[in-house]
Amino acid sequence: MGRYNFAPARVHRAATELLQAGQMKTPPPWYDVLATIPPAEMLVRPVQRTYNHPLNKYAKRPSRMFQPQRLAYEEDTLRREFFKDHPWELARPRVILENDGKDGQDWDWSKIVQPGKKLDGESVVQRQRWLMHNQGLSKASAYDQARKEFYRHRHMEDIERRIAHEEALHTGAYFSKSPLEVGMELEDKQFEEWKKWALKEVDVLRQAQAAMYSGIDNGEVSLDTNDNVALDEALSEASDSVPASKQGQTARGGAAIHP
Repeated sequence: MGRYNFAPARVHRAATELLQAGQMKTPPPWYDVLATIPPAEMLVRPVQRTYNHPLNKYAKRPSRMFQPQRLAYEEDTLRREFFKDHPWELARPRVILENDGKDGQDWDWSKIVQPGKKLDGESVVQRQRWLMHNQGLSKASAYDQARKEFYRHRHMEDIERRIAHEEALHTGAYFSKSPLEVGMELEDKQFEEWKKWALKEVDVLRQAQAAMYSGIDNGEVSLDTNDNVALDEALSEASDSVPASKQGQTARGGAAIHP
């Protein structure tokens, strides 16, 4: 069959040959089960077929003959569109526990709010699908109506939550900081630490630039005592010939008296 490997279907026969040859001492645990219930030898998956045109003698065989066909549902497209417009709905916690596995059969999607089910994106998808099949609305119109109902009920939930919070505060309840407030405080703390580090780095860079232009090191410049004495002697010797000194400049040739 070309590149398809059917060796896994012959596992029981290969194990039997190993047992008969003595290379395997004891049969594996699955040996008797596989002998009693062997795997099916017929391909029950739908086979893709090609149209054999009488003039096309080079028609190729299907490359995915033994792969199952892709299953597509109408709800997949509706979910993809909703969560693309509302990505933060995926971050909300969801409850997937059901009582008997048939809770969906008891829901009536003529209204978006269902008893025992939290309002979420799946409610919008099922409500939109019900509007499309029962009221004949188009995909865009049904999505717009289901989305507006979803917004209205979410707004009512926020109002109820705010009122309950205010009533609890009025009766003496105490609420600690929310996760958002704790996160903001931690972020502010890290920012202040970074600001201190940045100021130190700026000072270091400024000192390095000043030393580069002045030609001295960042450290303090200190002269030795002997150096100071030698500098004073050199200045005293050179002061007699300096024009700006009190003695003036010594004549070095030429006429001493002007005519």
